[in-house]
Amino acid sequence: MKKLLLVFAMMPFLFTSCVGKKKLADLESQLTQLQASSSSALSKSKADLSDCQSLTASLQGELKKRDTDLEAKNGQLKALQEQLDYFKKTNTNLLDRLSDLSVINKSGAESIRKSLDALNEQGKYIKDLNSSIQRKDSMNLSLVMNLKRSLADVNDEDVTVEVKKGVVYISISDNLMFASGSAVVNAKAVAVLAKVAKVLNDHKELDVLVEGHTDTVPISTDCIQDNWDLSAKRATSVVRVLQTKFDVDPERLTAGGRGEYEPASANKTSKGRKQNRRTEIIVTPKLDQFFSLMTPQAK
Repeated sequence: MKKLLLVFAMMPFLFTSCVGKKKLADLESQLTQLQASSSSALSKSKADLSDCQSLTASLQGELKKRDTDLEAKNGQLKALQEQLDYFKKTNTNLLDRLSDLSVINKSGAESIRKSLDALNEQGKYIKDLNSSIQRKDSMNLSLVMNLKRSLADVNDEDVTVEVKKGVVYISISDNLMFASGSAVVNAKAVAVLAKVAKVLNDHKELDVLVEGHTDTVPISTDCIQDNWDLSAKRATSVVRVLQTKFDVDPERLTAGGRGEYEPASANKTSKGRKQNRRTEIIVTPKLDQFFSLMTPQAK
């Protein structure tokens, strides 16, 4: 009887101990889950931060390059302005002297005046031309930044965006775009073209030239005659995707094959040949837009 009473007396303590252990185990399980969740969130945040820092560095580099170009053009503009001021001062002095020269006949004076007017017009044209070049450079910089921002998650080895010869070039590697010897755009490349098309549709004032490029390795199949044929078919495939899948106006599009005849690197190494197998999307002002850039803006 005493033993039975002792057992009944200890039961509350034994029950409380079991409950406490269960709660402790639950808390430890929750802690483990929270730590795992926190670690995963921290890793994702670090990856996102790294991507943002990489994009920021790229954009800062582009801005620095644009600032350098702009500074050089401002220097040229300043030199031209100084020449223009000199011409104006010289013109004024010549006109003052002209009024005092009785030996110059009326016809001679008119000829001199026309020459001076021509100099003034030339100086005005140079000033307007520099202003137009600055507007065009500013437009290209804006386009490059928009494209790089849109393609930030694409490997830099597969897609590059830069300004060459005064226009914007988007170069996409053959490795990303097509299977070997094929002119069919693969699914991964379609996703990249979707991002490019979005920017192109935001800049409807620009024309788009798509060029296919190959290396020097010959090709001849039932469907592809040679590298000329392959590069042209690939350019046409890209143009067709831009038009049919992403609604880029076909009147803005041009497709061209360059074959192996405009290499980006030497074809002597596998690395050079890989760089030469590419598709370039070249964004240029429409001809009427280009000539409007050369027209002085209304004051």
